[in-house]
Amino acid sequence: MKLKWWQALLGALSGLAIWETVAQAKETRERREKYAAALDYARSVGKPLLVTGGPWGPWARFVGVPAGHGFGDVCIDINPAACRNGAAVKVADVRRIPYPTKHFGAVLASHVLEHLGSIGDAKAAIRELHRVADRVFIAGPRKTSLMAQLHPGHHLWVSEMANGDILLEQRG
Repeated sequence: MKLKWWQALLGALSGLAIWETVAQAKETRERREKYAAALDYARSVGKPLLVTGGPWGPWARFVGVPAGHGFGDVCIDINPAACRNGAAVKVADVRRIPYPTKHFGAVLASHVLEHLGSIGDAKAAIRELHRVADRVFIAGPRKTSLMAQLHPGHHLWVSEMANGDILLEQRG
């Protein structure tokens, strides 16, 4: 039996939908795990948790479901809607966080750094994260995500390696 063109197209689209669902599930799991680890660490040292990149990003607002992490004790974003309903919300740039050195036990930068325009900007942001917190946790989109590949606001690929190093790649 020969497939018709529309059957092949439907099969391909179904495969892409399954692929993206798996990619999004992995990203959500990573956000939850890193948020939990950051929260545990901050609590263990008796300091607050900072979240940069609130759980209500554009996609979360569109679908009405927040990302897979909480607000922390303080949530900063350049868009206040991303941190809506958070306890302590501050509008701030991740490269210039308005808190003193080592004020936070931990910081979770969730799907933030890839929006910066250059590797230099991302390095400045990472230095700032390390300045304000004892430990830094970074979560970002995966290269295997179709949404991440197509997102016009993503300028970098950001990966936290198993040893804690951060890999930064400029997108073409």
